[in-house]
Amino acid sequence: MKVMIRRSPETGLSIYVPKKDLEESIVECEHETLWGGWIRIANGWVLDLPAMGSDTILPITINARKRGGEATE
Repeated sequence: MKVMIRRSPETGLSIYVPKKDLEESIVECEHETLWGGWIRIANGWVLDLPAMGSDTILPITINARKRGGEATE
């Protein structure tokens, strides 16, 4: 699914999922650099992110894959 990841001084890292009109904070991530592992967002979803360079500039729109029971696109 397409998601946008951005960083703001107030909330830190957050993710926006346009098809669900969902914006949540990123509360946990597998890798310090964010890319190539999983992230957990505030609503409990776990998403797999693609491998990218640690110097990737935010905001960015990427394809992420949701883990768990609900089907994704």
